[in-house]
This record gives sequence, structure tokens and C-alpha cells, in this order.
Amino acid sequence: MSGKNTVRKKELSEEVQEKMNDSVEEKVEETRHFLRSIFSTNYLSSYLVARNLPFAAFVALLGLLYISNRHLAERTVRTIDHVGREVKELSWDYKSLSAELMKLTTQTEIAKRADTLGLNERMEPPIKLEVIKGINK
Repeated sequence: MSGKNTVRKKELSEEVQEKMNDSVEEKVEETRHFLRSIFSTNYLSSYLVARNLPFAAFVALLGLLYISNRHLAERTVRTIDHVGREVKELSWDYKSLSAELMKLTTQTEIAKRADTLGLNERMEPPIKLEVIKGINK
């Protein structure tokens, strides 16, 4: 292909090429004018700022919500970690107290504690009493 502008392998006339160049130059000029108006301190730029102020406020609100949600999540993770450690500690306390209670409730331990109070363990089995209902006095 040659270096000239072509449409579907047909060369464009100079007149069409000139119109296309003019339209491109107009668009470039419009873009430059738009950018100048945005960055200048005239009425148009203040109008654009005022028109986009609700959007900017919305974006700022979303940012604040994101930050607060992040802090809340971190605080929740810290609380979960703290409660997990506390549960482990209480589980250890429960196991040690349960083992101690099992030791204290054995027959020999109860006999030792009763002996300090002056009570003795029975050595003979209990006696069964029978009540006879047919005898009147």
C-alpha cells in the first residue's frame, strides 16, 4: 500500500482529505478550548465544580465508609483473637479443676478428710431391716 489515505483501497480526493484534516483540527481546537476552560478561573470552571460537587461528596462519603468498615473489621478480628485466647485459658482451667475434683472425690480422699473431722469409715456392711406388716399390738 502507498502512503496516501485510502478507503477500501480507493484513493481519497484532495478535497475529501482536506475536509477530514479540517474536522480533525476543529476537534483538537475544541479539546484545547475545553481544557483551558476547565483549568481557568472563569465562570465555566466554577460551574463545572459546582455541578460535580454532589459526585465529589458521594466519593468522599464512600471513602469514609470504606475506612470505617476497615477499622471495624480490624477491631472485630482483634476481639475474636482475644476471645479465642480467653476460651483456651478457661478450657485449661476447666480441665485442671475437673481433674482435681475427680481426685478429691475418690473414696480414699473422702476417708482422709472425714478422719480429720473425727468420723470413721465403716468396716462392716450395712444391715437390712425388714418390717412385718401383719402384727398388731
